[in-house]
Amino acid sequence: IFKTQLRAILRASAYGKMSIMFPMVTDVKEVQQAKLLLEKIKKELKDEKIPFNEEIQIGVMIETPAAVMISGELAREADFFSIGTNDLTQLTLGMDRTNSKLDHFYNPHHPALLKMIRIIANNVHLEGKTISICGDLAADLDMTEQFLQMGIDELSVAPNQVLALRKKIREIQ
Repeated sequence: IFKTQLRAILRASAYGKMSIMFPMVTDVKEVQQAKLLLEKIKKELKDEKIPFNEEIQIGVMIETPAAVMISGELAREADFFSIGTNDLTQLTLGMDRTNSKLDHFYNPHHPALLKMIRIIANNVHLEGKTISICGDLAADLDMTEQFLQMGIDELSVAPNQVLALRKKIREIQ
């Protein structure tokens, strides 16, 4: 299935800007293996004379504590990064964010999570790459200024949240 998906993305890349992001990464080897498979598919497409963007960018979604801890090494393997805050929060705090019985324990502003975000941003920027945040925390206007101070390059939010976020960023600047 993965090979079919990569092949489809590459074929679509001939018709517009496209990039690939690998989710739920826990090891550098996973990214390296995925990149090797991608190169194999590129060769197949070339042999078949099927057009695609040979310079398609590769990203990594950082959603696991393991990925946080190796974010420096991952930054040498990919072109861009995004922090999936919903999964990262859940996995860091070791609890199901959808379990209402745990609401009073679930804290997306937990100091450990914020420290992880800072670590990721620093590691990614040391390699000259960009970092974005997606998930519920990206739209948390109470955190916007702190994310900008951490050096987060982009905040990915739902369309209905863009105007409020834009207003908040203008107020900060």
